[in-house]
Amino acid sequence: MTPAALSPRARTAALKRLEAQQLDVLVIGGGVVGSGCALDAATRGLKVGLVEARDFASGTSSRSSKLIHGGLRYLEMLDFRLVAEALKERGLLMQRLAPHLVRPVPFLYPLTGRGWERWYAGSGVALYDTLSKASGYGRSTPVHQHLTRHGARKAFPSLRKDALVGAIKYYDAQVDDARHTMFLARTAATYGAAVASRTRVLGLLKESERVVGAEVIDLETGRRFEIRAAQVINATGVWTDETQAMARERGQFHVRASKGIHLVVPRDRIRGETGLILRTETSVLFVIPWKRHWIIGTTDTDWELSKDHPAASSKDIDYLLEHVNRVLEVPLSRDDVEGVYAGLRPLLRGEDEATSKLSREHAVAHAVAGLVVVAGGKYTTYRVMAADAVDEAVRGLENAEGRTVGPCVTEDVPLVGADGFQALWNQRRTLAAQSGLAINRVEHLLERYGSLVLEVLDLIAAEPDLGLPLPGAEDYLQAEAVYAVTHEGARHLDDVLTRRMRISIETFDRGVAAAPYVADLARGHLGWDSEQREREVEHYVKRVEAERESQRQPDDLTADAARKGALDVVPVSHTAESVD
Repeated sequence: MTPAALSPRARTAALKRLEAQQLDVLVIGGGVVGSGCALDAATRGLKVGLVEARDFASGTSSRSSKLIHGGLRYLEMLDFRLVAEALKERGLLMQRLAPHLVRPVPFLYPLTGRGWERWYAGSGVALYDTLSKASGYGRSTPVHQHLTRHGARKAFPSLRKDALVGAIKYYDAQVDDARHTMFLARTAATYGAAVASRTRVLGLLKESERVVGAEVIDLETGRRFEIRAAQVINATGVWTDETQAMARERGQFHVRASKGIHLVVPRDRIRGETGLILRTETSVLFVIPWKRHWIIGTTDTDWELSKDHPAASSKDIDYLLEHVNRVLEVPLSRDDVEGVYAGLRPLLRGEDEATSKLSREHAVAHAVAGLVVVAGGKYTTYRVMAADAVDEAVRGLENAEGRTVGPCVTEDVPLVGADGFQALWNQRRTLAAQSGLAINRVEHLLERYGSLVLEVLDLIAAEPDLGLPLPGAEDYLQAEAVYAVTHEGARHLDDVLTRRMRISIETFDRGVAAAPYVADLARGHLGWDSEQREREVEHYVKRVEAERESQRQPDDLTADAARKGALDVVPVSHTAESVD
């Protein structure tokens, strides 16, 4: 199939369809689960709409540890089913669904005791590998190895000699979470879903105690309209309770937000060829290779403040630096930190003991006739969550209309960009010669776009200057900024710098130098006048300033107050009356 472009014109057409059609399923929430639901429902032959109040993956789904993993620590909790399920999904993503976006990453698990610890940890990792192979999708992942202290420090020279007596090397997988989520939404659109970001649900429509759709506002124009649907799926993550409350019914379960923060530091600050997984007093700490950087995380603390922009405090940053420095020969300081990001995990909390045990899994329920709620879970198992939610919606359709709908088929539906990826990877030197780009540039593009790289190269062929590095963020090409708004649904400067590209966490200035250049590249394609262009840059700079200020604050309360100093960008066409 020809991949759909999430272009400005396509968004306009999607909004018209959402208003005019009677949908089978309307999905609220453009995170990984909501986008997965839209793809699942569309590939069952249903009429589907997907609306997201901000940008795709703008919440939790762009702020994870960037790992696709089985959850090695859940083996200690004897949750073998959850681990087996996640390992199957990990293999599916690497081998079939998104090989252009998900790839293996090695980790060291340092051993600090002698004898029993190697046996204990080794048995767990061996079981991890066994469950992976048993899933039928483990061939992309190498098996674990036992290392001496010398072998471990050879693989990770920055480890202090007294921090370990040996190590176990094992593998998981890595993904750019925001791009993967956007690819899900784009694949859903390719299969016929009407997909629209910056479209906020104002309320749910009800008839005879049944939810029959939603009233929404197009945040780009301020226009309000209704979307009618036989079934509505609430996939809004940490906002589940708020969305559910629009039905004026008490839900069967509730969601608690847990904050996790991550630091990004340059690759040259730590010498190592693998990642690290370390135990802390309360959880685990990852040091993850990320292109020319390292990601260090995460924390796990209750969060009851603003869900739109969770803030990292000085205390959070100090916690991560203190724990990682315990094992590093050369300690990291605040000056080494390029980027900081904070996200909220949606954990289930029930009204009785039985439901509260679901906190690390997911739950699906028909909260009220016509409204399906899906919550909890983990990024890796998004496809299973989506299948369960759509199954529940289908039961509602079948009971109400007597129709028959087929089962989930997403196990066999690669995301756009997957088909032909390996062939193009093998031809990367030819692509480099034809395009005039360096081989490392072509590899960078292939790992971000897969076979859709040809569309990016077409932009460069038509306008060669787009093949130049982006000023202020030279790891990216100017063509990538243009492609983000013409094909990937980016509507604002923040969408490009923070999620289509990760410039906001990969540069010491957090993308401020690149912002004017990206705005100039995007403005013509998004129809910005000079006032809106200036507004976009000003908003981005203020957002960076607010985040930096929040990260100097001592606690959550003061950090949250500082972060609120920068509001979300609003198009010039808006008035206060139209968006209240």
